[in-house]
Amino acid sequence: MKYRIEISSVAEAEVDSTFLRLSQVTSAMKASKWYAGLLEAVDSLSQMPKRCPLARENEYFSQEIRQLIYGRGRNSYRILFTILEQQEVSTVRILHIRHSAQQTFGEESQNSDANE
Repeated sequence: MKYRIEISSVAEAEVDSTFLRLSQVTSAMKASKWYAGLLEAVDSLSQMPKRCPLARENEYFSQEIRQLIYGRGRNSYRILFTILEQQEVSTVRILHIRHSAQQTFGEESQNSDANE
């Protein structure tokens, strides 16, 4: 079964921001290579997205949240997504694309509540 890929506007903004930052600290060519590789990784989710493990954010949401890691080491990013199963067309919805060192999504709001 082939899944349709849908990228949220938040995820698009995160990718654009990362691309701009990378092009400033490395080179435009390396940033473009990173971007092309990211798009390939996202596209790979159209086949067997359930191969990816549950994300650590899964416990904070009612829908199942999975992740695909793109990159290696300090340069790895977590592609967070959910799978919407429907009869005609099933969809993989990309929710966020976050650097692996970023705090767990969902914990951020809990930590800010605890600090108030």
